Amino acid sequence: MSPIQFLRILWARRIIIIVALLASIVAAVLVGTMLPARYKANSRVMLDIVKPDPVTGEMISSTFARAYVGTQIELIKDYRIAGRVADMLGWTSSPAMAAAYARRSSDDTRDFRRWVAQRVIDGTDARLIEGSNILEISYVGSTPEQSAQVADALRRAYVDQAVAFKREDAVNNADFFRKQTDQLRDQLRTAEKRKTDFETANGVVLDAQNNDQESIRLAALAGAGPIVSAPMMAPVNPVAGQLAQADAAIASAEKVLGPNNPDLLNMRRQRDAIAASGRAASVAIAQGPNIAQIYGAQQAKVLAQRGKVDEARQLATDVSVLREQYQKAATRIAELEQQSQASDMGFTMLGNAVAPQSPDFPKWPLLIFGSFGLGAALGVLVSLIIELISRRVRGMEDLRYHKVPVLGMMTITDAAKRRRALLGRFPFLTSRPGGEQA
Repeated sequence: MSPIQFLRILWARRIIIIVALLASIVAAVLVGTMLPARYKANSRVMLDIVKPDPVTGEMISSTFARAYVGTQIELIKDYRIAGRVADMLGWTSSPAMAAAYARRSSDDTRDFRRWVAQRVIDGTDARLIEGSNILEISYVGSTPEQSAQVADALRRAYVDQAVAFKREDAVNNADFFRKQTDQLRDQLRTAEKRKTDFETANGVVLDAQNNDQESIRLAALAGAGPIVSAPMMAPVNPVAGQLAQADAAIASAEKVLGPNNPDLLNMRRQRDAIAASGRAASVAIAQGPNIAQIYGAQQAKVLAQRGKVDEARQLATDVSVLREQYQKAATRIAELEQQSQASDMGFTMLGNAVAPQSPDFPKWPLLIFGSFGLGAALGVLVSLIIELISRRVRGMEDLRYHKVPVLGMMTITDAAKRRRALLGRFPFLTSRPGGEQA
């Protein structure tokens, strides 16, 4: 269908389109006039989802932020929040609400509190403002004051319930960790007793680094001094080098100094002192095999009790692991107890809701223009359906068919058009003598 054909159809069915337009506009006006006005009020709360927890320091990752926000929105629309709002506003004790509840349908089997809470839920909505962490809670009511009052009550009930949930979770988690701590304490006491009994029975004592006393003594002997482990090794005088240097210096000085020169005499006295200390060192080195025997005996003792020491270290490791687990559990209990008593739970309430000045429904510009568009679309649709049911030839384009050649066309000349217009104005010109029409 070409555009000219479409326009011809709309012009031919213009009465249908006009009627549809008028009917839609009249219906919109009647709906806007008869239905009561609805007012929408907004109350905001900031979710500190990017702020660390004041007690634990934990943060919600960006991966779970969307799920967290969706959960909070559904919580706002939950019966627990709506019921709390109904109680706060006094709707559950209102005679007007009780009368409306008495007029409800017989199929409605809900109790009074749930019925009132459902009225709160029906007018409640929430959304996260784009590009921020501000949650906007809105309520649509019959009056501006009621809308603002319910919006603030919804925010207050939501924050209180969310904080109560977090505190309840903290208390439950603290109870769980407290039970775990009691079990770990008993296990730690058992492990420490097992370790102490083993050390007492086998004479193995470990320090804070799990080193036994015999290994510590062996290390002390190894760092005490020179140990001669080979019996055939000759002792070496540790001052032999100094003595050789002193002899060389004296021999060089005798070539230029006299035998009674004070400097030469002083050098000889220093050489005698070095020789005396060398003899004392030789005596000490001569006792080296005794130290080697002590070191060997201590080494044999360490090797003999290596198995017991390893088992004692394993017991000490078990004690260390249990003690670390116990300390972590106790720390977690302290954090959860603080969290269960904290007032800052990740919510910051912003300004109170303001009573709206204009109704959210009806919005007359949107209602009129929307009804105009709906009526036009409906009129065009009905016109096309009627045209398809009863198709008419309205132009030469309607006679053209695919793959069918056109043999000729008959048109009205301009002279014939003028003559027809003239006869339309003066119909008596078409009559013939005798009263017959031409």
